[in-house]
Amino acid sequence: MSELFDAVDALLASRATLPPPAERKRLRAAHGLTIDEVATALKVRRATVSGWEAGKTEPRPPERDAYARLLDRLAELYPVAPAPAAETAPAPETPAPATLTAVPTPAQPLPTESTSDDEVVSAPLKPQVPASDLARTLASATGSTATARRPGAKKAAPAGTPVGEGDLRFENGPLAVVDADADGQVVAYCRGGLVLDVPAKSLASLVEWTLAEGKLGQPKLSGPGRAADPLLVLTQAALERYGLPTELSAEEKDAGRIPEDHKVIKQLARAEWKLTKRGFGPWARIYRPATGSERACVQLCIPSWNALDTRFWGDAGQLPPAELARVLGVYAARVMTPRGSTAVSGLELMTALHPPTRASAPDENGKRTSEHNPGSLGKDPVDPAPCEAPDGHPVLADLPRFHVRGPAEKLFEEAYDWARPMTDEECTLRYLVGLDVNMAFAAGANGLTVGLGEPTRVTNPVFDPKLPGSWLVDLSHVDLSRVKVGKEWVELDGSLLPSPFTPKGDHPEGPAWYATPTVAYAQELGYDVKPTEAWVRYDNGRYLDGWYQRLRDAYLATMADLGVDADLSPEGFLTAMDGYKDHDPELGIVITAIKATVKGGLGKLRERPRGEGWRPGERWRALERPTWRPDIRAAVISRTRINLHRKIVKHAAFTSQYPIAVLSDCVVYAANGPAPLDFLPYRDGKPLPGGFKLGINPGLVKHEGTQTVLWGEGVREQFDAPQLNFARFIKDGTVTDADNGE
Repeated sequence: MSELFDAVDALLASRATLPPPAERKRLRAAHGLTIDEVATALKVRRATVSGWEAGKTEPRPPERDAYARLLDRLAELYPVAPAPAAETAPAPETPAPATLTAVPTPAQPLPTESTSDDEVVSAPLKPQVPASDLARTLASATGSTATARRPGAKKAAPAGTPVGEGDLRFENGPLAVVDADADGQVVAYCRGGLVLDVPAKSLASLVEWTLAEGKLGQPKLSGPGRAADPLLVLTQAALERYGLPTELSAEEKDAGRIPEDHKVIKQLARAEWKLTKRGFGPWARIYRPATGSERACVQLCIPSWNALDTRFWGDAGQLPPAELARVLGVYAARVMTPRGSTAVSGLELMTALHPPTRASAPDENGKRTSEHNPGSLGKDPVDPAPCEAPDGHPVLADLPRFHVRGPAEKLFEEAYDWARPMTDEECTLRYLVGLDVNMAFAAGANGLTVGLGEPTRVTNPVFDPKLPGSWLVDLSHVDLSRVKVGKEWVELDGSLLPSPFTPKGDHPEGPAWYATPTVAYAQELGYDVKPTEAWVRYDNGRYLDGWYQRLRDAYLATMADLGVDADLSPEGFLTAMDGYKDHDPELGIVITAIKATVKGGLGKLRERPRGEGWRPGERWRALERPTWRPDIRAAVISRTRINLHRKIVKHAAFTSQYPIAVLSDCVVYAANGPAPLDFLPYRDGKPLPGGFKLGINPGLVKHEGTQTVLWGEGVREQFDAPQLNFARFIKDGTVTDADNGE
């Protein structure tokens, strides 16, 4: 009888009604599940689940049964919240988007960290709707003072819209570019071409209007997180309208802010608004202390004060308001609402995806409290191991003055900067071809286990490749002339290869500190490792996975908008990449910003002192962040360098071709043809397994540039630099400083 019941249950499940596609995505995201996790559980491809959520396809038995069961359980956990009584119900033909119910979270403190860029390590969404033609035309014709309005009718959110994108609290988008015309009329340019009249006559009233009527902001990126504060971008005309300087003086640039006695700051104070410790600078935050879980905070971005650094945002700061709103709106939708420089935003994205605390389960009185959020870095900073600390850190205060630490005292995991002279045979070839690894450091973070808590010192440990940490070990016995590739030993010309263990590619001469991925690679090459000491982290996890996935999806979605899809053939990919940014220069700016977010965010993990009277041995501001983690930065760089070396070895073993130069994520080969396909070992359109593969996905490669061998030998002879790093100049061939190649 039980078998008959099971059969009936299965029959009913096979006809189960599934929620609409947008609700499927909401339920998955509400529980913090990724598409990959659902696909793995149901034993289907990632694209299959993505298609179900986009409404392009419907699941079939037996997967449909399991998928329906999953969605039913999630619907019990995360029902749709009823609309508040004060909200106006939408018109019948425009159903209200679903909103999440979530456990209330305790208020979190406002950030105080620096906004400037620190050192950097050298399923796609629907395209963002551009500004309306009418708004564009009027903005261009009248000097960006258009007051065109988008019709008030609301449409249902399209498939693929991010979770919470239809949240009525933020129906005007995450940000607005505020501009003023010659008559003093202030308008706000929002996403999708929407232009709002702004009645505010002062900066204080502008902040009040934003929070009360602007309907700006962005839903939280994770369950325990919080919604993003609205961002206002002030044009020069808006600065004049509200009594602020259109540019900073030399003294103000040095200070990074306007004086505290400025009249506008006094106006804010009279209205009981406060500024964070960074003061009123290019990225200012204006707030009132939080009451419970309610926040009252608005962030300002001032392009003419260099808020949008041209190295990472190109000419975004010079765009008309509607176009600037589009650029920043796409970045906000796909990455996050900017919180400062791209480096700051990269770091803030890590915290937004893994908040340090969450609300506990209710106690017997129904009260919730704040508790540690598993998988996060917590809310308290952690000191590094002595070998991981940069010079001047307080944990090194006992070292003699002017002491220089060597490899046996200091972890030195950095990106490649290596070059060698060309062989006689290579000099007979015609071209130097550069390959660049897409989003190399993001790919290095993907799936990487990193430490979450404090380090523990261990003597004479047995190396564990799954345990994140820093290891003191002698790898000088690893011979690159004979290594394992897969399960087989192969003979190579080790003199033509960079060492995988040092950034300069030099062979190690004795014991040195290495991150776990570097030591694990020595084992992979077929050699024993015997550490004498280690600092390991038993509390660990894949902290950066969500960070990688969001940045990857943002990158792929934007590249797809530019005509470069992930499923192109090698030939089609090379063609699509030729001048791809010219197809839509504004989205080209977004791509540059996404890449800078990756490198800058990782660089911020080891932010150095920034003046403020700091002296060696004293703490500096960045050390008070839980996200000041040089060990995580070192692990990502280590894995990125190893990933590239593994491809180089695979390529050498199969083709007997060796790199001429390597710089960070770029590698240069001598070849008889000017294009990558002239020397990459493709067969029937398929690449060498484990080698270099052309494509747009992170970890795959694109064509960086080509120069002639005669050019290469000429510049080396001209600057008397036999090991000039061609990878630094391969893109356009311009060499302006021979010292840069030393």
